[in-house]
Amino acid sequence: MAQPTEKTIWSTDWDSTEISGESHRRVLFQDVDMTELVDRGCSFEECHFSNVRFNVSVHEGARFLGCTFTRCSFFDATFDGCKLTGSVFDGCTYGLLKVEGGDWSYTGLSHADLRGSAFRGTRLREADLAGARLEGSELRRADLSGASLRGADLTRCDLRGSDLSTLDPHAVTLKGAVIDPFQATVVATALGLDVRE
Repeated sequence: MAQPTEKTIWSTDWDSTEISGESHRRVLFQDVDMTELVDRGCSFEECHFSNVRFNVSVHEGARFLGCTFTRCSFFDATFDGCKLTGSVFDGCTYGLLKVEGGDWSYTGLSHADLRGSAFRGTRLREADLAGARLEGSELRRADLSGASLRGADLTRCDLRGSDLSTLDPHAVTLKGAVIDPFQATVVATALGLDVRE
């Protein structure tokens, strides 16, 4: 449920703009063009982004806490060391989204089409990825402890180095997924196999 907003920024062009250290709380961003925006260390708390274009934007050390993203586009966007704890995504597009590090715990990405996206070294604890499409994506060295992956399609997804301790192999599609030897033991155990030397 989106938080009530107290201010609206409507149909503004932030295309190719550079912002640094700004702070926004409970703001509705409606139809804003943030294409190629460079965001260094800005803070967005309980904001609502509706039909905002984040295409090819770069966010470094930014905070999006408890935000809601509705029908936004993130084509080739980069989030480096950002915190998106508790944010929810609904009806968004993500082609070639790149996430480096950061904390995306408790995010709502249910049924998101994340094909071709990359999450590297990202904390995704208790994130809702149920039904997400992750074919050909990267979830490298990600903390997925407690994350909901039921119904997710992980076909050809690179999962090496990620925490798969709560993954139910019966509840996801894993065909062609790439895992490391330690993860192979975790998955085999989850399938009820007796792994021995």
